[in-house]
Amino acid sequence: MNRLILFLFCLSIFKLSSAQTLTVLDSITKTPVEFVNIISENPREMVNTNSKGEANITFFEGAEEIQIRLLGYEAIKTTYNELKKTGFVLYIKPTEFNLNQVVISANRWKQNSSEIPQKITTIKPKEVALQNPQTTADLLAISGNVFIQKSQQGGGSPMIRGFATNRLLYVIDGVRMNTAIFRGGNIQNVISLDPFAIDNTEVLFGPGSVIYGSDAIGGVMSFQTLTPQLSTSENPLVSGKASSRFSSANNEKTAHFDVNVGWKKWAMVTSFSANQFDNLRQGSNGPDDYIKPYFVQRIDSIDRVVTQEDPLLQIPTAYSQQNFMQKLRFKPNEKWDFQYGFHYSETSPYGRFDRHNRVRNALPRYAEWSYGPQKWMMNMLNIAYKNKNSLFDEFSLRLSQQSFEESRIDRSLNNINRRTRIEEVEAYSLNLDFVKQINSRHTLFYGGEYVLNQVNSIGINENISTGIMQIGPSRYPKSDWSSMAIYMNNKFSLSEKVSLQAGIRYNQFILDADFDTSFYKFPFQTASVNDGAFTGSVGVVFRPSEKWILSSNFGTAFRSPNVDDIGKVFDSEPGSVIIPNPELSAEYAYNIDVGIAKIFGSSVKVDLTAYYTILENAMVRRNFQLNGLDSINYDGTLSQVQALQNAAVTTVYGIQAGLEVKLPKGFTVSANANYQLGEEELDNGDISPSRHAAPLFGVGRLSYVTSKLSLQLYAQFQAERSFVDLAVEEQGKTEIYALDENGNPYAPSWYTLNIKANYLLTSVFSVSAGLENLTDQRYRPYSSGVSAPGRNYVMSLNAKF
Repeated sequence: MNRLILFLFCLSIFKLSSAQTLTVLDSITKTPVEFVNIISENPREMVNTNSKGEANITFFEGAEEIQIRLLGYEAIKTTYNELKKTGFVLYIKPTEFNLNQVVISANRWKQNSSEIPQKITTIKPKEVALQNPQTTADLLAISGNVFIQKSQQGGGSPMIRGFATNRLLYVIDGVRMNTAIFRGGNIQNVISLDPFAIDNTEVLFGPGSVIYGSDAIGGVMSFQTLTPQLSTSENPLVSGKASSRFSSANNEKTAHFDVNVGWKKWAMVTSFSANQFDNLRQGSNGPDDYIKPYFVQRIDSIDRVVTQEDPLLQIPTAYSQQNFMQKLRFKPNEKWDFQYGFHYSETSPYGRFDRHNRVRNALPRYAEWSYGPQKWMMNMLNIAYKNKNSLFDEFSLRLSQQSFEESRIDRSLNNINRRTRIEEVEAYSLNLDFVKQINSRHTLFYGGEYVLNQVNSIGINENISTGIMQIGPSRYPKSDWSSMAIYMNNKFSLSEKVSLQAGIRYNQFILDADFDTSFYKFPFQTASVNDGAFTGSVGVVFRPSEKWILSSNFGTAFRSPNVDDIGKVFDSEPGSVIIPNPELSAEYAYNIDVGIAKIFGSSVKVDLTAYYTILENAMVRRNFQLNGLDSINYDGTLSQVQALQNAAVTTVYGIQAGLEVKLPKGFTVSANANYQLGEEELDNGDISPSRHAAPLFGVGRLSYVTSKLSLQLYAQFQAERSFVDLAVEEQGKTEIYALDENGNPYAPSWYTLNIKANYLLTSVFSVSAGLENLTDQRYRPYSSGVSAPGRNYVMSLNAKF
């Protein structure tokens, strides 16, 4: 009996130790392919290949259909036995055309994009490596479908389908980044993410509130950072990469490394990046209105206007940044997977360049205007469990804590009083998500969410001559903002060609704010909001063949009023001041979009999406009164009192188009174009163009790829936005726009020609080089307060092991 037990024990040990590893290689380069999705419905399993192209498929044994997918490669359907015949070595063929890829952003779970009625763009890691973006805002622009506005070099505020800022949602590893102080004005939080530490980026266009809650009106930007990779053998898996980069337009110096160490059950990944950017040089060919040939410097206790030696330098725009990430993973068996992540990002102070463009009495308006260090920290624990039962097949529990700090420092010219406003947010969240396959055609996604934001705001007034500091008015009241929600989303396949998705969410949001009336005599001391929102969506996907997809989706979304909406005091523009309004309620969006994607033959792919969105109860800036007064003295200026009010209806409609043509001998032509129009109701009943609906923009590319060389010539462009087509609130901003022949602000059209290359020197080392803005254009993306780089030489040396 003892011998039998010993025999069975040894047999089980042998079984556990004989894990079956599949190796996936590129059919052309014969190199390992990372991030390949390997999926089976029966048994329900899903794994990804590691940096060695390896994945443990032991639990796929007996599967009659295994799907192998990665964007940029032909999808493969096979069986476990077929893989066994190959010796568990699989070669996949690169292709530019695939209407089916694996995405996460639609339901928080991996799902085939061909079953999702909404448009989702994935930014391929290979494209990121070729483009070599300086920031994550620049990374988003690679897609050709996301417009990036910048008020300073240390920034980047995405615009998607006519919406921006707090009407878009940022998600990092499944955790929302939006906080209760995300504002309607342009924001720069996305630069806190390190582009080197991002595995995958997805952009979901249109409403995402059913899954993600408040703010997901125009779209959701989902970032998946590096995941610790386990070893598939007895030997530890050690992999990583290192990069150094130089750019001439801002004298950039960047260094990065990350390393992964994995065993069978434990793994960890460490990532660190350091960036230093000097003042940004704009191009030499373009509107003279963009040139500010001076800066303010305090010399001998006097603010002096200094003429620049190089008028094309934009001073002050220099800043630096550091990012650190540490992740740990423990996977004791195939049922449980524990992952902990720590992220930290900090910038130096950086000048808000658009404010430095303002003048008063023919002199600079400000001697100082900068953002203090932007700090972001996140601790996140993700627990995943797989075990089929009557309630779920898998669940995921995400617990997160985030700390945000940002500040604003300004001082008027020849004024000895400096104002500093510091904002701190502690954000906590809990997400519990389940997936249950009811049968082969029906899958249910459901879950719940809790979010808490605690806001603390400090005001400091400093006399720079004496060094004496006093408490000053804060930007926000001390506040708590919380959100509780439950949701459900159904995916149902009517046939192999037709699938439906429908979902619903209920969200309760609560805000409590305590106002300090020491500086401003508000007619209230507290404000409370306790309200709920229902949202839903329904969509259909029709696939006549593997080369043709038709889709349509109707969805609603909402944005609950946050602390920035209800409690902020700030100067929006000279002569106007925004004050709190505790009577706000949620705004709602209703969206419909229709899409088509088709592959013609084996060489042409076309995709087209049209959409129409109505935003009701929109929170917009309107004239207001404080204690019966329509104007107050703010920062030494008599200013019109304004407040956010639920007082408008906004409509946005547009078209997103894409084209790819595969040519012989490794050449490819591709293009993306986005056309959107937005209209907003004014308080007098007139209609104004919407501020965040960018002009026509896009990108065209000519690419050439061999086993060692990737080469791309591309052009980026933006159409003109005339004065009459500017939003009314933008028509007075002479400091950021060029002037037309009548002296009115407008946004000129522009284009840039660029070339990028990446060459594989050895199996470890590669070199990347680029020449951006070849013709040295001087231009500003629409609504931006800082010009884009002029002619820019980029060089990067990379190692991957």
